[in-house]
Amino acid sequence: MHPRLTRSTTTAPRLSLRPPRAVSRVEEPRLLDGDHREGEHYERLMLDGEDLAGITLQECILEGVSLNDAELRGARFIECSFEDLYAPVFRASRSSWRETSLKSTRWGSAELYDSRLDGVHLDGGKLDYVNLRSSQLSDVLISGCIIGELDLTGGKATRVSLQDCTVGTLTLDGARLKDVDLRTSSFRSINGLDGLRGATIDEYQLQLLAPFLAESMGLRIEG
Repeated sequence: MHPRLTRSTTTAPRLSLRPPRAVSRVEEPRLLDGDHREGEHYERLMLDGEDLAGITLQECILEGVSLNDAELRGARFIECSFEDLYAPVFRASRSSWRETSLKSTRWGSAELYDSRLDGVHLDGGKLDYVNLRSSQLSDVLISGCIIGELDLTGGKATRVSLQDCTVGTLTLDGARLKDVDLRTSSFRSINGLDGLRGATIDEYQLQLLAPFLAESMGLRIEG
């Protein structure tokens, strides 16, 4: 007999998102690396290949913006709202995201390693590879996404929830998790099973993981 699972005590992400207010539409912005832009609305822009390293966007709205191969290393996004962002290659390593929402995102390879995400909602969209290696995530909700690979190697995640997501490979080598809720999402494979410590799964997911857990422990199962 196995112990019955008790009522969940997993702490959900604490989000207090609100859409930016009093924004001004900017038709042809000249965005430069290191800029600090506040209260602006960009729509249907092509920023492919632009050098925007270290830029700060605060209380800004981006809709239908293409950022393919744009350099966003060290960028800061504060209380922003993004929708329909497009980038086969999204370069935003060492970036910072705070109280920001992203809806219907389409990223191929997303380079977000060494980044920090606080109070972020990623809602819907298709992402092939999300590289969050050595990143810190707190109060993050990822919902309704299709993700080829989610790589949290060496990362730290606190109060993170994946809701109704389909993930090909979840990589957790050396990850440190606390209150990470994986229920309602599906995974084809999980690398670094030791990194699952601190995650919450449901009974069905446990059944699917049983052979991999047994293998990792060196158990031999014979009928």
